[in-house]
Amino acid sequence: MVIFIGADIVPTQSNIELFSKGNINQILGENLENKLRQADFRIFNLEVPLVDIESPIKKNGPNLIAPTSCIEGIKKLEVNLFTLANNHSMDQDATGLKSTMRLLKEKEIDYVGAGNDLFEAQKPYIIEKDGVKIGVYACAEHEFSIAEENYPGANPFDPLESLDHITNIKGMCDYVIVLYHGGKEHYRYPSPYLQKACRKMCDKGADLVVCQHSHCIGCEEKYNDSTIVYGQGNFIFDAKSDEFWNSAVLISADFTDKMKIDYIPLEKSSGIIKLSKNESILKDFYSRSEEIKSSEFIERKYSEFANKMFQRYARTLSGTSLPFRIINKLCGHRLKKKISMNRKLAIRNYIECEAHKELLIKGLGK
Repeated sequence: MVIFIGADIVPTQSNIELFSKGNINQILGENLENKLRQADFRIFNLEVPLVDIESPIKKNGPNLIAPTSCIEGIKKLEVNLFTLANNHSMDQDATGLKSTMRLLKEKEIDYVGAGNDLFEAQKPYIIEKDGVKIGVYACAEHEFSIAEENYPGANPFDPLESLDHITNIKGMCDYVIVLYHGGKEHYRYPSPYLQKACRKMCDKGADLVVCQHSHCIGCEEKYNDSTIVYGQGNFIFDAKSDEFWNSAVLISADFTDKMKIDYIPLEKSSGIIKLSKNESILKDFYSRSEEIKSSEFIERKYSEFANKMFQRYARTLSGTSLPFRIINKLCGHRLKKKISMNRKLAIRNYIECEAHKELLIKGLGK
């Protein structure tokens, strides 16, 4: 059995009409379409609610939405399984998530990592072929999409629960794939905590851990008999055009004998996703994979990144934006400033989300 694992799919203004008409052949290059059909099973991350009426939640960050008509193009992608465990699944509140799940069910497309309550969201998905069972477990960092005991949302990564879930799935299956929606956007390496968490998942039974969410290609770690992928970029998400968003890798997991992992380089050009002939994509990927063999490198690289990011966190936490400081200086006295709702939400995000919290603590220093 060969399974392809791709990253984020989000219809945007540049291609919503094509999705709605089912014209996927105008979004994907012909060679890529043919390549996708070679897999026995395809898994992707659907990172947008499919709903026609906006009902955005209060959160830190953008509220994504795509019309329900986009399901026509999504169906044409022939995806077998979508993970909904991500930080945007609840962007349009429970209405958006329930609409998305309903549409997928109507089109007979399976999903994992989200549900009408926490119990549903925690359930794994089992793939079985020729007597081989592969369990898929999907979870996300704590942002604004997390399911609660009696409220819909995405399955959270909880070390007190999720690691036991992985062990239980391994007891039922020959292989376990964990789709972890976490890490920091536009950072190509694992943080010390992310590496520790992913390794622990492997210790508990995961054969393959795929970190999505970073919107850029990261690197690979071989840990004992398992593989960890720290970021694979986007699949179809035409929101930006830069060094991070214009390239990606498709993961090919072959379970014919024992698990074998390969990578298929992709690139975006004029809004079209194609198989890439750019040799530097995989060359750089494997180069970074060599670099992270050194724990000293991971620590040093992450410290540099945290120092770079810290001022942004500090401005939000202190509330002392440049215009506010200038007004105070001109007035000659300290003005009182209320904490806005946006700032409260940002502070909550920095405290709750594992990736933000780790960066903030690292930036503060010892």
